[in-house]
Amino acid sequence: MAEEYIEVRTTIDKKDVAVEIARMLVERRLASCVQILGPIESTYWWRDKIDTTEEWLLTIKTKKDVYFELEDAIKNNHPYEVPEIIATQIVGGNSDYLKWISDEVR
Repeated sequence: MAEEYIEVRTTIDKKDVAVEIARMLVERRLASCVQILGPIESTYWWRDKIDTTEEWLLTIKTKKDVYFELEDAIKNNHPYEVPEIIATQIVGGNSDYLKWISDEVR
């Protein structure tokens, strides 16, 4: 693959904010597609105690070369003090789908 593709994940506790961030990332051409899954339940350590929160999971399809701009866009629009932002490299996939990612992400 000439280009490197990634899937980025983040979680948000309000669906309307998840929808806003998804739309913003696609409008800015930082993502070809954002899927919103949920609600899911997350259990985690925060400020010396265990917390559980209902959240929405965003899976974001994009190219590796826009990752840092995408990360900044998420951080600047995310309500969490420390948002989960994790990128995983896509090592293979439908070549037509991967081309579509290239065509849609600037």
